[in-house]
Amino acid sequence: MRKVFLLTIGMFALGFDAYVIAGLLPNMGATFKISASQTGQAVSVFTFCYALAAPIFATLLAGKPMRRILVLALAVFSLGNGASALASSFSMLLMARAIAGIGAGLYSPLAAAAAASLVPMQKRGRALGMTLGGMSTGTVVGVPLGLIIAEHLDWHATLWFITALGLIAMIGIVIWFPSFPASAPPSLRQRVAMMTNGRVAAIVGITFMTSVASLGLYTYIATILNNLADIPSVTPYLWAWGIGGTVGSFSIGTLIDRTGRPDLLMAGILAIMALAMFSLPFVLPLSILSFLPFILWGAMGWGSQAPQQHELLRLQPNHGAAVVALNSSANYLGSAIGSALGGIVMLAGLAPSRLPFAAGCLVLVTLLGQWAVVSSKGNYGKVRKNKGNQTEL
Repeated sequence: MRKVFLLTIGMFALGFDAYVIAGLLPNMGATFKISASQTGQAVSVFTFCYALAAPIFATLLAGKPMRRILVLALAVFSLGNGASALASSFSMLLMARAIAGIGAGLYSPLAAAAAASLVPMQKRGRALGMTLGGMSTGTVVGVPLGLIIAEHLDWHATLWFITALGLIAMIGIVIWFPSFPASAPPSLRQRVAMMTNGRVAAIVGITFMTSVASLGLYTYIATILNNLADIPSVTPYLWAWGIGGTVGSFSIGTLIDRTGRPDLLMAGILAIMALAMFSLPFVLPLSILSFLPFILWGAMGWGSQAPQQHELLRLQPNHGAAVVALNSSANYLGSAIGSALGGIVMLAGLAPSRLPFAAGCLVLVTLLGQWAVVSSKGNYGKVRKNKGNQTEL
């Protein structure tokens, strides 16, 4: 499993990089003398390029050796983070974040595919869990660690640390990783073809809207805390969000297996997420209770992916890789749009303290959409049954 561990280091760096920037935004804004709404676009450009990189480069790099592409992806990712640390202007920072996002978007699906190819079938689940768990660990452990580094040094040091992690994983893959052919991630054409199925489009749309609200709000968490309760350190709240995310991501699979209704679970997830967002401004003054909304929000946000993937795999069993990758792209595209929208509405005059309410309202609208998906599932089953009876006749 040493080779899988190398892939996990890369995934840890990706999770670290994707989520730590939200906590660094105030320091970045002070460096470049810009507002929180402007610095938030550093998150938007990373996640936007993350979402689009995999399908585009899958087509361009199809048929190339797996090791070569993994090394290239980590090289681009590390280059982007190093350039981010060296950026002398905000426009240069945005370009560097775009480069890092391209590398991350290319590496992530390839790392999962490589992990599955490296081990026997009976160990495949463990290998995938270890690899994908690297990203959630990067959020739970890496983000607070990155903020501690920034507090004692500065935000540039945090990005240099991420750069070093990417280079360590890249060098390890160069030295120890085998060279073998493997299928490329799903192409852009495959992902677009999935959307011709109405139910697939609806489920992916729910994922997109959930991410717009949840990850878009997460981008401005430091600004919101400072505006609501003059809280200077965001680290404990990011710990709470990450710990909740870990609990949610590890427990949701058991709930899906026990209930057999991932669509209803998703509706419950959205309801609890909306409650957490609406309650956030009211409980911040309440000492230990102030962490509860963040725990619930993190748990629901990270737990929302598995029910959606489960339903998509049920609908498209012969195109599992493509449809799950499509859902992943929708998740990160939603994060980019949410970050951009948050910046736009704050520039338009909305106070940061109102963002949790705006995000909560968007989650409620998404909940209505999810309920329509749940309701149509029953009708869809009846239609299929009637068609089957007609065929038999």
